Amino acid sequence: PPRSTLFPYTTLFRSDEEVKTCLAESARMVETVQKYGWDGEWFLRAYDDFGKKVGSKECEEGKIFIEPQGFCVLAGIGLDDGLARRALDSVSKHLATPHGIVLQQPAYSRYYLELGEISSYPPGYKENAGIFCHNNPWVIIAEAMAGNGDAAHDYYLRINPSAREPIGDVHRCEPYVYAQMIAGRDAPTHGEAKNSWLTGTAAWNYYAITQWILGIRPAYGGLSIAPVIPERWTGFSAVRQFRGVTYRITVRREGPGNRVHLTVDGQPIEGDVVAPPPAGRSEVAIEATIL
Repeated sequence: PPRSTLFPYTTLFRSDEEVKTCLAESARMVETVQKYGWDGEWFLRAYDDFGKKVGSKECEEGKIFIEPQGFCVLAGIGLDDGLARRALDSVSKHLATPHGIVLQQPAYSRYYLELGEISSYPPGYKENAGIFCHNNPWVIIAEAMAGNGDAAHDYYLRINPSAREPIGDVHRCEPYVYAQMIAGRDAPTHGEAKNSWLTGTAAWNYYAITQWILGIRPAYGGLSIAPVIPERWTGFSAVRQFRGVTYRITVRREGPGNRVHLTVDGQPIEGDVVAPPPAGRSEVAIEATIL
């Protein structure tokens, strides 16, 4: 997306000079990540204390990790030059399983002194290539930012407790609460959930679903309506309370893409941000057409 979309809060800064400094530092960070954090098909996880790469094709094990693929795209890195798509395709190829996205692959088969705890767990459990439900939503958001509503929704369903109820004999966890992790493909109990309630997954998934799949999210200038829903969805309706106003939103799909045309109280507007109504108005009706 254009830089104005990634950094819309320029009025919060104290001076134009401060804005320029922050944007320059941001651009420098993007260049640094592209130069030192790109491994050819995905983003590196880190460098260890010895300067060796972690999460690289050069590694014996732990060649690719989920975290940088999600967070680099969340930061807007690679969305305009194809790196984001390549990284997310690598997630699909190397990390995605029917039960969710594992943390890394291949799993560590022995203890690595320079890596510590992550390599101390049995393969497929916890940080050693388990499916941490907490960071799966980062890839859900990243896929939505990249315009792939089908993949975003698919990944959501893979870890959704209620969607997993038909395989309760495998999942072995309450169907109404997220688990911290689900055993990964390297575990003998692949698909079995562990440590229910002990996770921030619900909050992250709420954010991913409402603000990025449904696309209803706060912006500095108002309420943004920019759904990235699966192509098979015909639409949806929602009610959002925002800054003391009730927004009644109807979304209708008329085309296969993600371009949105908005009308507010019957009047078309430019862009996807609905400005606050005049003082005294308590309700706003929004119709969004996806083209």
